[in-house]
Amino acid sequence: MFHVADSLVQAAATCLIESDPARKVECTREVAARWRRGELAASTPGPWQPHETPGRPSRPQLVPARALPKRKLTTAQGRASLIHAVAHIEFNAINLAWDAVQRFTEMPDTFRQDWTQVAIEEAEHFALLRERLQTLGYDYGDLPAHDGLWDMARRTAGDALERMALVPRVLEARGLDVTPGMIERLRTVGDDETADRLGVILRDEVGHVAVGNRWYRHLCQDRGLDPSSTFTDLIKRHLHGEIRCPLNREARLEAGFAASEIDALEDLCRGG
Repeated sequence: MFHVADSLVQAAATCLIESDPARKVECTREVAARWRRGELAASTPGPWQPHETPGRPSRPQLVPARALPKRKLTTAQGRASLIHAVAHIEFNAINLAWDAVQRFTEMPDTFRQDWTQVAIEEAEHFALLRERLQTLGYDYGDLPAHDGLWDMARRTAGDALERMALVPRVLEARGLDVTPGMIERLRTVGDDETADRLGVILRDEVGHVAVGNRWYRHLCQDRGLDPSSTFTDLIKRHLHGEIRCPLNREARLEAGFAASEIDALEDLCRGG
């Protein structure tokens, strides 16, 4: 049982700073259940100072992305390496969702409600992948990983609009682009079990990117900003205008991207 106080913001912080992966999942499930039962107020009653650093286990070792070995899915070790990489993303995604809840307290209560739902789904994704890793003789932390997702969280900590633009709409949306190919390759080598789990994750991630799209547009409207040009400016400022292609147009449209936005991203891929 976790002491998660009486507000969703405080409860989110409790889960965010929990370092043990299993306990982080347990905390997330408990907070989500309490929220659904109406036991938590959406906001804190007084001033709130957000936590800056998420709880993490001592492993995995974090290395630059370029230092990670290439994975051969024809081997069990290669498949475990892929699963571990995605599990690491999902672990970070739990922290990202809870951080949004406890950090951007100026946002409406429905913002916290949306990101609480994302947090519980990300926790279930992590649990699915960790269980699969364990059946292959590995565990989360056994292999190195990189810190790109949380690095962007640090860089966007001061502005909800930048966070919504660059984490759900860029980094998490990249999962919509690459996961179908992962699923296809896994099925080719006969690993339907892992492919099925990634299929569940892909389905839910469309909804998570949609949450980011919705709140990004809400913030642009509040500030009188054009969503398209603002997004391009942020990509140029934070990512040097670099976007990786190909893009999964169908999934991105389902997640709330406009066709014109996808066209503009593809132009950036071509150096336009």
